[in-house]
Amino acid sequence: MSNDLLATVDLGSNSFRLLIARISEGGVLYPVDQIKETVRLAGGLDANNCLTKESQSFALEVLSRFGERLAGFDKNQVRVVGTSTLRVAKNANEFIAVANKALGFNIEVISGSEEARLIYIGAVHSLAYSAKKRLIVDIGGGSTEFIIGSGYDPQIMESVTIGCVSFSGRYFINGVLNENNFADAVFAARGKIQSMEHLFKKHDWVAAIGTSGTAKSLYELCVENGFADHITQDGLYKLRKLMIKHKNIKNLSLIGLKEDRRPVIPGGLAIMIAIMEELGVENMTIADGALREGVMYDLLGRKSDQDLRVTTVNGLLKRYAIDENQAMRVANTTLYLYKEIVDNEQIEPNYLKLLKWAAQLYEVGLSISHNDYHRHGAYILANSDLAGFSRPEQRVLADLVRAHRGGLVRACESLSTTRKVKTKFLLMIMAFRFSVILNRKRRQLPKNILYSVKSIAKNELELTIDGSWLIRNPLTQHSLNEEIDQWKKMGFKIKLISKLIDVAL
Repeated sequence: MSNDLLATVDLGSNSFRLLIARISEGGVLYPVDQIKETVRLAGGLDANNCLTKESQSFALEVLSRFGERLAGFDKNQVRVVGTSTLRVAKNANEFIAVANKALGFNIEVISGSEEARLIYIGAVHSLAYSAKKRLIVDIGGGSTEFIIGSGYDPQIMESVTIGCVSFSGRYFINGVLNENNFADAVFAARGKIQSMEHLFKKHDWVAAIGTSGTAKSLYELCVENGFADHITQDGLYKLRKLMIKHKNIKNLSLIGLKEDRRPVIPGGLAIMIAIMEELGVENMTIADGALREGVMYDLLGRKSDQDLRVTTVNGLLKRYAIDENQAMRVANTTLYLYKEIVDNEQIEPNYLKLLKWAAQLYEVGLSISHNDYHRHGAYILANSDLAGFSRPEQRVLADLVRAHRGGLVRACESLSTTRKVKTKFLLMIMAFRFSVILNRKRRQLPKNILYSVKSIAKNELELTIDGSWLIRNPLTQHSLNEEIDQWKKMGFKIKLISKLIDVAL
């Protein structure tokens, strides 16, 4: 597959969308193929917030078709993101395990704030550049994202659990359309918006912009029915009145309304009315770009030197006053050891980056307490909003930091609750733990003290270190031997070889 192609899959709560685009020399993306399938995953949640077998079956059929189109793409050319419904579904992990195989690529469930950031990136890239503040609103199937930003920089990002699928099912039972149902839906949405309203009202924006299916449908309905030339409060009120005349969703026959949007448009309309009333928005224009385009531009950044995750890690280093020199020493040693232990063809570039960032952030928990700082650090990394990182990536960071010190068996038992601990991940932990031990003195290691790390057989390694350095550092030697004993309990045989290399202090 040509390396100038990128693909993104947006697993939304209403629709699944596949976008394939070509990268121009100037870094501009030109779509070459787009596929949209209406899945309504949010409607497949039962009373216990579990995805039903029927909803999973249909979603897997769609993903299999997407997988056929993506055949031949490399992993670094494709990014797949899951949103609101996969964030809340209790059996999401079970579904994702099967869905990954059907699609052929791994699904990343992103946080609400990360979804908002990516939506903003996609929206503004489809608009004329402006340094003035703009409000971007995206009403999805299970959540609505609000973002204020200027230029390409999102400044405030919020995700609220109100969506066109969930609201249509909850407030328009059996499809009934009347004044009371609309009033209940609007008041419920306004109540949710009020929790974050203060963050937005104190910021002046010059334009409000809607994106994705609901906003575009409402725009088309307002225009096609002659209510307004864009989305306005008055136009939405007229649209609501017209819908109520039809009495039931199944009877809706409006100029400009697509069939696949009909079952969820009442909930979307109620949410948009609530947004405009609560935030004082008089009119709203439309942007073509949304989440999938934002994911693609973010993926393009990851392939270049503009990976936002680097900025996020650097921000954490400063925010938590981490010793950056020590962080880099541990990171460099960790990567050296890992590359020595693992064959080059088995090293995944993204996991190598995550290992480096985890090593840089291993002391983030010291901001809370020195005692159990690895546990505190894991909590911070798992639960903070880290721009550019998906939830699975945050989990990798958290799990590595959690396991970098302390009892190894206990740490791996703890990790088994969040992941299947494979040998590949254990080797990442191994490199990390040995690096922390070797850098305990918090100063630059002498050159060439690590003579070699050889894999002798499966789960058998030889670690050769300068003997004179070990003699001068008895505490480190003792700690290395203790660590080797811990790995024996995990089925690894590591031999520490002391070799005189005559390295200066």
